[in-house]
Amino acid sequence: MTSTEPPMTDTPAGSLQKPFDAARRHVRGAFRQMLAVVGLVHIAVAIPIGMATPFLPIGLPIAIIGVILLGRNSVWGRRWMEGIMARHPRVERFAPNWLMRLVFGRDKRDNLQASAD
Repeated sequence: MTSTEPPMTDTPAGSLQKPFDAARRHVRGAFRQMLAVVGLVHIAVAIPIGMATPFLPIGLPIAIIGVILLGRNSVWGRRWMEGIMARHPRVERFAPNWLMRLVFGRDKRDNLQASAD
């Protein structure tokens, strides 16, 4: 064997990487669910903060951060928010277009003008 040849191994090259990929995938999933729960806590905390400070919009940025975290990191959070907007279409009217693209990956629906009339 020359110095330029790789050493012979008994295991295939990809067999050691598979357990690390699986562990990485589970850690990533747990981290995303943790971010979703943090977003849900932000939304829950924003409501009393918004009521306690009616003249200062402190609760609104906290709620927006919570919505972004929840919608981007969990399927159940996105479904929950889509259900709220389907039942109450006026909620979507208050959301800016950049927020809708960031959380849901789509623009606002155009049928809001027809339902508001």
